[in-house]
Amino acid sequence: MAKHVAERKLTKFSTLNETAERILQRAGRTYYIRTILCRIMLWMKLRMEMDSLWIRLRRMPRGFWFILLFGVGGALLFLHIEILSEMFLQQGPGMSSPQQSKEGLQAAEANPVSPMQHPNVEESKQKATTVSQEQDIGTPQITKRQRKLLKTSPQITHSKNVSLTSLPSFSAEGSRSNLSSILEARKQVMKNMCAKYKSGISRTITPDHVKYIYVEEKYKVLYCEVPKSGCSNWKRTLIVLSGKASNPDSLNHEQVHYGGYLKTLNRFNQKEIMHRLQTYKKFMFVREPLDRVVSAYRDKFENPNDYYHNLFGKPIISKYRVAPSAEALKTGNGVTFKEFVQYLLDGHRPVGMDIHWEQMNKLCHPCLIDYDLIGKFENMGEESNFLLRMIGAPDSLKLPSFKDRNPKDVRTSKEITERYFSQVSLMERQRAYDFYYMDYLMFNYSKPFNDLY
Repeated sequence: MAKHVAERKLTKFSTLNETAERILQRAGRTYYIRTILCRIMLWMKLRMEMDSLWIRLRRMPRGFWFILLFGVGGALLFLHIEILSEMFLQQGPGMSSPQQSKEGLQAAEANPVSPMQHPNVEESKQKATTVSQEQDIGTPQITKRQRKLLKTSPQITHSKNVSLTSLPSFSAEGSRSNLSSILEARKQVMKNMCAKYKSGISRTITPDHVKYIYVEEKYKVLYCEVPKSGCSNWKRTLIVLSGKASNPDSLNHEQVHYGGYLKTLNRFNQKEIMHRLQTYKKFMFVREPLDRVVSAYRDKFENPNDYYHNLFGKPIISKYRVAPSAEALKTGNGVTFKEFVQYLLDGHRPVGMDIHWEQMNKLCHPCLIDYDLIGKFENMGEESNFLLRMIGAPDSLKLPSFKDRNPKDVRTSKEITERYFSQVSLMERQRAYDFYYMDYLMFNYSKPFNDLY
């Protein structure tokens, strides 16, 4: 029936087409009439082509339609499975369902210890150490269930009067062994993520890969610098280990970073680089990614800093602020946190990235370099002592805990990070989490906010 209807329409359109052509010939050079008739003819031809196509499709065998529908259904099912897999992954490895309790996701390492407190700095009310968060893992092969335990094991609460520098020492062999197992488990989690997401990277190590690794020759140590994760105090300690200073507390910020006491690994030739990577002890310390971002913003933009205000503040204000004042454009002072986040997430940034907020895995390349220890800023006191004893440093040497830049500022904590990110939209919080997602995976940090997917 449909076939006959379509054929009648084609006959009708053919007749109309012939009629239109005759009228067109009679119209001669009358411009407007010719234009209208041309449009009518074009529309009729288009309708004829569509009806002809529909007739051909209707004549296709039923098997063709079955295969087409089956293919579309399979594609939709595949996309649905992919979306579910991504939801499981973002909820955290080891989760049994997307509806898992949000409290479990936020436990442990998403509630970091306020690190390296100076005795005069106000202590946090309650602190959970990375050791307590990871003590349920005792073997290097991490299963999904073990990784869940790694994030959700019970917290240990410390007295208000106890600083991180007075955490238990390693006089007991059991404590040392327990922390050693936890650190090994942490490395294995990172290796698993590298195998899953970075398996295709080149295995060739270039000087660019090691430009942030500092060399201490006496104790044969390589330290990868992650700014806002205790790097100044680690450099002080390495300078003391090298014998170029007697006391880490005597070195100021300028001496530590610009005094030339330490060499970076990229200053050696390729053979010397590989020799040190293969024979020296290698370590890095990481920090909860969004805590680190907030700490960097507070340090570089809320305090006087001509370098960062000129290099970053001016272009950020110019691009992201509506009707900026002449003073702001001239000085670069007063960048808001929202403007900073807009810059961070912009694929066409007006100025490049900076080491203080670059992703940690891009600074130290842990998928390419096999670090002997990956420490966490949230448990700096205990894990730094473990490392110093591991490399044979003098028992009297401890990692300093003071804050040499803006010492009056309260250290960035989970609560402070939440306060700053409340100034941006949910979409911007989500995109910031996505931006540092690989750091969250590799270094086993939980989602920072409950409303993220």
